Amino acid sequence: MRVVAYRYRTAADLAADQPGPADELPGAVEQVYTDIALPAEPEYRPERDRLLADSQTQPPDLILVDDLAALGKDPEDIQHWVQALEAIGAEVICLNDTPVDLASLRQGADLAARQRRRRLRQGHARSRLQALPPPGKPPYGYRRGQGRYLIDRATAPVVTAFVNEFLLYGSLRGAVRFVETKYGKRISVSTGRRWLTHPVYRGDLQYQDGNVLRDTHAAIISRDEAAQIDRLLRRNRPLPPRTAGAPRSLAGLVTCQQCQQPLTISKTAPKTAPRGQAKTYLYLRPSGCPNRPRCKAIPYDEALNRIVAEICRVLPQAVAQFTTRIPPGTPAPSSRLQGQIDAKEAVLAQLPDLEESGILDAETAALRRYRLRGEVATLHQQLAQLPPVNLQELSQSVSIPQFWLDLSEAERRFFFREFIRDIQIVRDGDTWQVKLVLVF
Repeated sequence: MRVVAYRYRTAADLAADQPGPADELPGAVEQVYTDIALPAEPEYRPERDRLLADSQTQPPDLILVDDLAALGKDPEDIQHWVQALEAIGAEVICLNDTPVDLASLRQGADLAARQRRRRLRQGHARSRLQALPPPGKPPYGYRRGQGRYLIDRATAPVVTAFVNEFLLYGSLRGAVRFVETKYGKRISVSTGRRWLTHPVYRGDLQYQDGNVLRDTHAAIISRDEAAQIDRLLRRNRPLPPRTAGAPRSLAGLVTCQQCQQPLTISKTAPKTAPRGQAKTYLYLRPSGCPNRPRCKAIPYDEALNRIVAEICRVLPQAVAQFTTRIPPGTPAPSSRLQGQIDAKEAVLAQLPDLEESGILDAETAALRRYRLRGEVATLHQQLAQLPPVNLQELSQSVSIPQFWLDLSEAERRFFFREFIRDIQIVRDGDTWQVKLVLVF
């Protein structure tokens, strides 16, 4: 029978020079593995690792230990090492007459894990009440410092360039390709969407419970840019993915009412023109038209002119009808939301006085402040989703045909999707008309 022993001695044991139980069996024990606890690194145990490695080649029958606590730093670690040593066929014997009970070890490990998770939750809750950043790696573009997120000057310009590219062209995939080409930063589309929408880039903190606290650190995306991003993403959601940043302003907006198929933009050139001198023509063609014969293509420029004329005709009327739906005397949504924000901020301003006078204790005041700040952030988010300008004034500006014709394709695409949900081509034989479906 092969018998080995393992000992773990601390500096106090060495100073007292007390023999361990394994020293009482010098004849029976073939080899003793002894680890000395280092003050700077108490969990460094090379002899324990050597014991397991030697047992793989020469399995012992018995492994003696002074105490189960010598095998690990906590119940989970002890259970792991007992199972590893017993897996090679050895029996672990505790010399202080304490039996090795894996069920008790597992129960103790589960209890310790639950207590650790509870302490972590309590620590995270205290951090939330103090508006401290959540645990984990800081988001790209930020670093930790001074108890909050600080802008990282090395990585924040990448996020800023990505946001500016998206605001300019309205294409999420195009902005992803832009930062990869210019900065060599390869990200996925979902990561780019998170950069655009996550509250942390707008100067807010979002916690696991879903609560958001405003203005906790410096923002990479301003409030005006954030509102514009939300409108761009909202209006691009029903469009086909690859038309959001298409070079032509009508891409993804036009459908044929007769065959219910979207009209895609195609380019053609006369075959008889000299090479390199051919003038190209753009057409709107129904993709996958089931009719026989197929619905005819429409010249792009002619469709664009008719759509602009139709916008100038129907937009002022639609805005007038939309504004008259609000009953007289009813406050505007922005005024109502701003009033609720002011009321909650007034309550926030009273909390220090209530805490100083003893009406509220520190914990209750901190919890109330945390909830109020979350409610204020929610109201600000609702306020940012409202139209940023007066529709009546804007409709007068965009009802001039020259306004649309002077815009670039990217600018025209921006305004088209701001007002139009769908453009339908209504056919009557060889003639066709334009029907607009506005967003309001």
